[in-house]
Amino acid sequence: MIKRKPTRIELKLDDLDEFEAVKKEVEERRKQRNAELLGLGAQGEGAAETNGDASPPSGKTKADKINERIGYDPTPVPDATARVGTLPSPPPPPAAGQPPPR
Repeated sequence: MIKRKPTRIELKLDDLDEFEAVKKEVEERRKQRNAELLGLGAQGEGAAETNGDASPPSGKTKADKINERIGYDPTPVPDATARVGTLPSPPPPPAAGQPPPR
């Protein structure tokens, strides 16, 4: 493998300005998301309208959103547990004058 000297990277003022702008955007999104999670929807909705790319709060919890994303439905299926482990009912007892079946 050929070794070479490290390349020089120059940091310009425009790069710093762009970094600061992106950093502010990320911070605003984080504040908006925290406000939505805490239930301060009135402030979050105003920010969502001005931002345009954020969705309005849906009222779902974090666990509900995760379950929806992975396709897990934690609600039980009705009558599923009633069928598991049950045996058929025993036959009725023989009538009073008949011998028991063999």
